[in-house]
Amino acid sequence: MVIWLIGLSGAGKTTIGTRLAARLRADLPNLVYLDGDLLREVWGGVSHDVAGREVNAERLSKLCLMLDRQNIHVVAAVLSIFPHWQQWNRRHLSHYFEVFLDVPMEVVVARDTKGLYRSAIDGETSDVVGVDIPFPEPAAPDLVLDSSGRDGTPDDLVERIVAALPVPVAR
Repeated sequence: MVIWLIGLSGAGKTTIGTRLAARLRADLPNLVYLDGDLLREVWGGVSHDVAGREVNAERLSKLCLMLDRQNIHVVAAVLSIFPHWQQWNRRHLSHYFEVFLDVPMEVVVARDTKGLYRSAIDGETSDVVGVDIPFPEPAAPDLVLDSSGRDGTPDDLVERIVAALPVPVAR
């Protein structure tokens, strides 16, 4: 099973992803957590422009496929701005489960823990998804959650994800 968490920077992907992975490991010890930002560091040399993001998206999807074929479950926290890679995931990954963390832009700008949005809005940097690179909302996510606080705490959202999974795990 591959659980694919999609959302803008600041949507809570890392927070929810790490908590979800910890929550599931008791029942799925063969589970890994993949964070798009961390993998970008591991692979190195990939720009943040659209072309670089495409390379990163392909690598991440194909890494998930390799793990999936070995019956290793994955929680992946990624921006995921390419609908064709989301479709590829659905065709190639077993038990692919897509979760869209839908947070209004004003909330992620207010959170802006990395300073990305402020820098882009001020014209100091470019290639920021949601500012000068479009963020296409996923067309057919399996679950949509508002992680701005309206749908509950991060732990509440983790439990909602676990309850919605297509593969039973202890609850």
